[in-house]
Amino acid sequence: MKKQVFNAEKDGFCGAWYANPAGNKRGMILMLGDSAEDRMAVCGAKWLHENGCHVMAMSPDKKDYGHHNYPLERFEKAITFMKAQGCEKLGVIGASTTGMLALVAASYYPEITLTIAVSPSDFIMEGFYQDGKDGMRERPGDGESSVSWRGEPLPYLPYAYRHPEYWQKIREESKSGGDFIASRKMFDESERRHPLQEEEKIKVERIRGRIICIGAEDDVLWDTCKYIRRMEARLDTLPHESSFEAWLYEHGTHFAFPESMLKKMLPVGSSLLVRMMFRAGKEYPKECKKTRVDIDKRLQKVMREW
Repeated sequence: MKKQVFNAEKDGFCGAWYANPAGNKRGMILMLGDSAEDRMAVCGAKWLHENGCHVMAMSPDKKDYGHHNYPLERFEKAITFMKAQGCEKLGVIGASTTGMLALVAASYYPEITLTIAVSPSDFIMEGFYQDGKDGMRERPGDGESSVSWRGEPLPYLPYAYRHPEYWQKIREESKSGGDFIASRKMFDESERRHPLQEEEKIKVERIRGRIICIGAEDDVLWDTCKYIRRMEARLDTLPHESSFEAWLYEHGTHFAFPESMLKKMLPVGSSLLVRMMFRAGKEYPKECKKTRVDIDKRLQKVMREW
């Protein structure tokens, strides 16, 4: 698949442009994986191509899933390029931390009229690194937000623990629950120690167009369904120019992806990955797959209607 690569130093953002050979006037900003050129990004782009979109994959760096003071202005650079390519409709899709980032970006850039967030939070997270310091896979930043605006970190919910206790707690929770990775208790403890403040919440009321938030009750990374319900309740009390849809499922894990997208990423063993990563995926494989199939069907309908 042909691509045009961008880097932050030269172009103002890190990304890869995957033009749809069929040609169209819709473009999606895609944030999956730790690189705009890795398998997750390429397969996500192929899925979006099949659903009639050009794709701009974006990532914090060449190969980095850490998020610390990610400049929101990078989206402006990407949007300008996409418009120059003839994109008249712009959307954004992200999952997990980038589900949060998709919502934040859409709240700053009104050109975005379709926002899809898989397993998001409703608040801005503290920044984090995945640099293996002191043998820890991940660590919190030192007073850094996950996102910045005009050179200043945006207010964030601080993690309950600091380095190295942060990753030690995640490992303990993962082991005790039988998951490859789990941090839901840590996020609950973070809110207990630091009740969420208004300035830390994502301003979903500023997003235009259609917002779709997808989550599963058995998500062990964080309580995404609670966060999605809070966003829905927030919009009930504030004026807004959007339609909000909460697609909530009992089973689906943190990997609540469209089934056909996940199969592109892993043609053999896509369901096995979910079972290996999460205990809920192992205990409820049929239910999790049913969720992904339903998400797939519904999202493809959304793309046709957009």
